[in-house]
Amino acid sequence: MNKAKRVAGVVLSSVLTISLLLTGCSDSGGGPEAQGGKNGQKEPVTLKFSFWGDTIEKKTVTEALERFEQETGIQVEPMHVPADYLTKMTTMVAGNVAPDLGYLSSGAALSWGRDGKLLNLTPFMENDPDFKKEDYLDQIWYEIEPGNIIGMSTAVEGYGLMYNKDLLLEAGVELPPTDANKAWDWDTFVEYAKKLTLDDQGRNALDPNFNPDKIRQFGLQYDPYNMMAAVVSNGGNFLTEDGTGFGLARPEAIEAIQKLADLMYVHHVSPTPLQTKNMPDTALQTKKVAMTVSGNWALQAFAEQDFNLGVGVLPKLKESNTLLDGAPTVIFKSTKHPEEAWLLYKYMTDPESVLPLIEGGLWMPLKKEWYTNPELINKWAAGNKAHPEGYTEAFMKQTIENGFRTPGFEVKNLDKINALVTPALDLVWTGKQKAEEALKGVEPKVLPLIEGYYGR
Repeated sequence: MNKAKRVAGVVLSSVLTISLLLTGCSDSGGGPEAQGGKNGQKEPVTLKFSFWGDTIEKKTVTEALERFEQETGIQVEPMHVPADYLTKMTTMVAGNVAPDLGYLSSGAALSWGRDGKLLNLTPFMENDPDFKKEDYLDQIWYEIEPGNIIGMSTAVEGYGLMYNKDLLLEAGVELPPTDANKAWDWDTFVEYAKKLTLDDQGRNALDPNFNPDKIRQFGLQYDPYNMMAAVVSNGGNFLTEDGTGFGLARPEAIEAIQKLADLMYVHHVSPTPLQTKNMPDTALQTKKVAMTVSGNWALQAFAEQDFNLGVGVLPKLKESNTLLDGAPTVIFKSTKHPEEAWLLYKYMTDPESVLPLIEGGLWMPLKKEWYTNPELINKWAAGNKAHPEGYTEAFMKQTIENGFRTPGFEVKNLDKINALVTPALDLVWTGKQKAEEALKGVEPKVLPLIEGYYGR
């Protein structure tokens, strides 16, 4: 028996097992038996899987869906929506023609999960002998309340420091550490960023004659909206620990946010939002920027550019950490085939199914073993340009040991809160207000909207 047939046998066996075990798990009235046609013959099951993504992601996901079809006999209709995804999903859900399963933004998933529009995956996981929740990273789950998991992140998305190694070596700057225990403190980070920031006369930002109005190379590009790593590193968070207060208005968060703003308006080592708009995607390659803070997905594009790429852990304020972003894959409650949808869901969370996206740098795997088993690590994070020297320590180890989730995974009512917080932060990132003024100013409006955390 060749490998494909052996895998097919395992999966089809799982279909039968899950069909038996999950009877009663769904109130949709679906399932293979409900699809009986004339003379008692079952009609073929077809699932619709919706997703977004670039050309590479479209190709990889479509090919994975095709392999699932071949291995199970369950038909899958790919639904790639490259733009206005949430609008499309909202319209389909409202019209009761939602796909069976697919990607969804964090805010919509948590809100729709609370409204009962998504399946609770907990019974599927608990009754599937082939699935172990503990095999997956702890930070990836979207849980509405204890016992009601509506999905896991489609992929792990960790943050780190990426840089043009040649520029740092030319400036005599120490390369960023990949070991969390040796992460740069903030003062060291700022000093090195100044050394790497050059005006049109080649003077760096430590030179008393440096001209901040004529910068030709920034030491750093740091999207300030990805501020939570710095906030948490300084002991803060979006909400207070008990979920009743506005954490960003606390001193430790204010200090971290102000330090990020100071990178632009005091130290002049990072472009302002306006200057960032004019930055090319090739800023590291073309020496417009020496270092950047971004998610691992940026490695996919950097691997296609011609420069000496290096990676390191993020600088710290108090504690070293990394930010984990994401968006879940969910099963819509309206599916008529919950058992088959669960099989496809499980298939798509297997790193093996989407290996090109993982080895290409766009995603990080969902399963713990892919971070610890050398044989599996070699499948994706070794021997390719998207994962340069130091990646396994700076990204993989840091994700496992010090990765924390964005507020999008767990803060209730986040969209409405952010509708107030984002404009307040805009005033900080554009240099019009100090962090304390902006965040203390918006706090009275935010407090009535705070509803705590999901799943705690």
